[in-house]
Amino acid sequence: MSGREGGKKKPLKAPKKESKEMDDDEIAFKQKQKEAQKALEQAKQRASQKGPLVGGGIKKSGKK
Repeated sequence: MSGREGGKKKPLKAPKKESKEMDDDEIAFKQKQKEAQKALEQAKQRASQKGPLVGGGIKKSGKK
């Protein structure tokens, strides 16, 4: 039945990556990212509590 095999073969599974130890720089970078994410979420929350930034006003058409 080898004549009827067509298409792509499934690739072999890649070996699992070893969990490496994080040094101080990586830990500090991750902490900084978490703080930036928290600040962004808080800013989004504050912005959603207030009304829209632009008032409706009078809309004008492009015609003169």
